[in-house]
This record gives sequence, C-alpha cells and structure tokens, in this order.
Amino acid sequence: MAVKVGVLALQGAFALHTRALERLGVAAIEVRTQEDLVGVDALVIPGGESTAISKLLEANHLFDAIASRLAGGMPALGTCAGMILLANDVLDGRADQRSFGALDIAVRRNAFGRQVDSFEAEVHVAAIGDQPFHGVFIRAPYVEWSGPGVEVLGVIDGRPVVCRQGPVLATAFHPELSDDLRIHELFLSGSHAVTDTPER
Repeated sequence: MAVKVGVLALQGAFALHTRALERLGVAAIEVRTQEDLVGVDALVIPGGESTAISKLLEANHLFDAIASRLAGGMPALGTCAGMILLANDVLDGRADQRSFGALDIAVRRNAFGRQVDSFEAEVHVAAIGDQPFHGVFIRAPYVEWSGPGVEVLGVIDGRPVVCRQGPVLATAFHPELSDDLRIHELFLSGSHAVTDTPER
C-alpha cells in the first residue's frame, strides 16, 4: 500500500519537500491542521525557524497531536529546524521552546554559525551509497550528543549531521534544495518498512 506522506506546512521550506516527494511519485499532503494529520502515514518537518514553528504548532493545536503520532511510531523526516524539533534535548533554545523528543539526541541551534556562515559541503552517507550528498547548511544545527539507539549516518567536521533512530531520520542540512533525492528515498524506504508491517 502506498504511503501517504504529510509535509508540515506552517513555516519554512515545505513546498520544496512536497515537490521532491512528488518527483518520487508520492502524493504529498500539506499538514496545517489536526484533520490533515489524520490522513498521513509519515511526516516531513522542514527547515525554517524552529522557535517560530514551535509556536505555530501550539497555535494550531498540532504539537500534542504530532507528539502522540510520533510516540506511536509514525515515521518522520526532519531537516535543519526539523531536526531540532525532533530532538530530545535542544541546546541554546528558548526556555519555552518545545521539541518532540522522538530522536535521542542533544542538538545545538545555529551551531555552525549565523546566516552569513551558511555553507555547502559533501556529506558521506553510507546508507545512500558511495557518492557523497551535496549538503546545503543554512544556520545549521549539529548534534552534540546521541543516545545508544541512534545511528549516526553522516558527519561534518566530526559533528553528526545525519541521524536515524528507527523510522525517524534527521539531517542538519536541506536535502530539498538539491536535485538529489536520495535522502527522501531513504526516508521513504524506512516509512514503507513501518507501514507495511502486518500489525498496521
């Protein structure tokens, strides 16, 4: 059965994720309400501004609904701000900033510097093949610490920038800004593995 993938569409680069999924033949659903969320099997949380997205999640009554789905095993892909929102612990965040705790990592916001320090780099991610992925890092976070259940799939300057725990995948960079669809394919392959299990 085809996976129905939602793209959180409150703020940030959601349209490019939708386009990437459509290029892979997946009908992506933009998620702005709890009703939108009900119809999806997996969720993409895009880059943007993590504090702003966090506030919009609360204002749209989506935070607890998504947290509940993630706790129930819903696959998710978080990129840049999405990685921050999926993390268990956010370093340098606002005191009132919430995260979903779906990925057992401590992540530092804007860790590679401010907007002017944005950069591009080749990231070796063995799970998608020998060819490195061209990562676009914009006010990017990195992972300070990861738990024993987390696979570190990609590293830049000794810092984890691609992590996976079960069906939850996160990158510090923006794969939607590349023509390379391998990160989205990796996410979808994990989503199929979950949604095709007999229990569902």
